[in-house]
Amino acid sequence: MRATKQLRRLWRREGGFGPTALGVIASPLAALFGTAVKTRNFLYDVGALPASFAALPVISIGNLAVGGTGKTPISGWLIRQLIRRGWKPALVTGGYGEDEILLHRRWNPQVPVIVAKRRLDGARKSLELGRDIVVVDDGFQHRRMKREVDIVLLSPAHRFPPRLLPRGPFREPLEALRRAQIVLVIAKGGCELESARALVAELRRMPGIPQVEVFSLQPGEWETLDGNPETPPAGSPLAVSSIAEPRGFFGIVEEKLGVKPELFSFPDHHPYTEGEVIRISERAGSRWIATTEKDAVKLVSFRELLPTVRVLPLVPIVGDELVDQFLRPLGTSSFSQELE
Repeated sequence: MRATKQLRRLWRREGGFGPTALGVIASPLAALFGTAVKTRNFLYDVGALPASFAALPVISIGNLAVGGTGKTPISGWLIRQLIRRGWKPALVTGGYGEDEILLHRRWNPQVPVIVAKRRLDGARKSLELGRDIVVVDDGFQHRRMKREVDIVLLSPAHRFPPRLLPRGPFREPLEALRRAQIVLVIAKGGCELESARALVAELRRMPGIPQVEVFSLQPGEWETLDGNPETPPAGSPLAVSSIAEPRGFFGIVEEKLGVKPELFSFPDHHPYTEGEVIRISERAGSRWIATTEKDAVKLVSFRELLPTVRVLPLVPIVGDELVDQFLRPLGTSSFSQELE
């Protein structure tokens, strides 16, 4: 856990002995990683590595960096938009975090959630289940499967220009955005709107980059661990999270309440143990606990060990015209003609 914190400090480009020492080691490794990424992409671009279509249309929600961009809430939101428009979607995920699977099943219980490391297998499985479209959570780097729409997310919380793993959080350089149909810069809370707009303006000046828009995820209303609406107690809470960008959640809680919480964070996708939950409760003391939806689905089974907990969901604020742009490529595909 200490090594993870030092790595995050390196990614945020903070000073100090730990990040500096890690940077010396990480720089040559990042160069090797970058060469491997470019070689792999080149082989796919020229057809030396095979890529296949699934038997139904596929929309991928992906990113360039490791975690923290909002793929899960945006994937869940897009599925609801597809249902509204008469589609029968399935969600395909690599299953790296149990919290994400549980969230998708809570948000859209009627939609199959298929866990498949080979996303192409998951997409084909969805056809067997009677689905007519697939949303892939974290699919941008899975080039073995062709898709009709690639939506790529960026976060203004990530430092630019990007640095590749392990020197930075990026899995691919910015030039990879040219493979996408649309790029969304995710603003979590009002505190990120200005920096998100600045990043959009910067990206729009780059040659070959597709359409770039701000996508706003704003704090909704407080809920219980079960997802029922409920107001929080008075006072400053302990903010508990196991997400990639915990400081972002801290800022959103502060923005929502107007008071500074204390942050108690764990690594992304961390599975809580009973002992850790007891530590959280002791740390909170007489305070209430604020947490994320991703954490709520893991903490709900420990409710008897915790003080009052309130969950702050992030709600997409976007017009139907942007949704229609996501789906426009489907209208010109062979799949849309078969489905009419």
